[in-house]
Amino acid sequence: MIKILLLGNTGQLGWELERCLASLGQVTALDFPDINLAEPQTILPILRQVTPQVILNATAYTAVDRAETEPDLAQAINAHAPGLLADEAHRLGAAFIHYSTDYVFDGRKGSLYTEDDQPNPLGVYGHSKLGGEQAVLQVGGAGLVLRTSWVYSLRRDSFVTKVLSWARHQPTLRLVTDQISGPTCARQLAEITALLLSKAVAISPDPAAWLAERAGLYHLAGSGHCSRLEWGQAILRLDPRPQEQLTQEILPALTADFPTPAQRPLFSALDCTRFTHTFGLRLPDWQAALRLAMEAL
Repeated sequence: MIKILLLGNTGQLGWELERCLASLGQVTALDFPDINLAEPQTILPILRQVTPQVILNATAYTAVDRAETEPDLAQAINAHAPGLLADEAHRLGAAFIHYSTDYVFDGRKGSLYTEDDQPNPLGVYGHSKLGGEQAVLQVGGAGLVLRTSWVYSLRRDSFVTKVLSWARHQPTLRLVTDQISGPTCARQLAEITALLLSKAVAISPDPAAWLAERAGLYHLAGSGHCSRLEWGQAILRLDPRPQEQLTQEILPALTADFPTPAQRPLFSALDCTRFTHTFGLRLPDWQAALRLAMEAL
């Protein structure tokens, strides 16, 4: 049994992680206001008190548009804090797992992004997340950065819950066709993280040492990719209560039809081959994952 410190347990991913990690050992799960990543130095005494063998950072500043007017806060939480946490994890001899985003790319490549592709964020949020990646990787040790995309859950506000709500109030929906990536179920992202750690624990009495040999940057997202329109169509098709839907048609739209303060990458789907080859694990096809998630409604 190992000691695990989970940061951000009330978010959509963190909530799932707390449950999936419970059978691996002693999990200490914390979130705001008990911790405040805007002042990450205040967290260091907690790390030293808990003395975890594994630290998972599921916290993030995720308000993509608001970040344009709060760049300092986004940088503090997404860029500065992960570096401090990774450094302290290294001092403690602990593994450190940090989650990032496809928004580090500009979406102009037109094909799947690999870990070797050059990031080029379009907005403050993407820049801050890229800064966090770089800070963690610079520390070295047993640090893993897991880039994912279009994460959703059914218990927190997400694209899936929004589409279900819109369909119950609007006869017509307009969803964009030019934003394309891989939907990733938070539950399955948490499960694959737990599987990864269980493999480390089973193979080595020191999971951090095993992970240190495989440390680095990995893409980890739902297999396959789709547009927001295709995702929305699948959500309504799998809705277990279709009789509640008022929507009669879904019309295609473009991102330019919905101006926002922050630009979004148009094609940001991730190639997850490196993760699969290294750990022998992969997330299922996004449609299969969505079906399983919707069955829980």
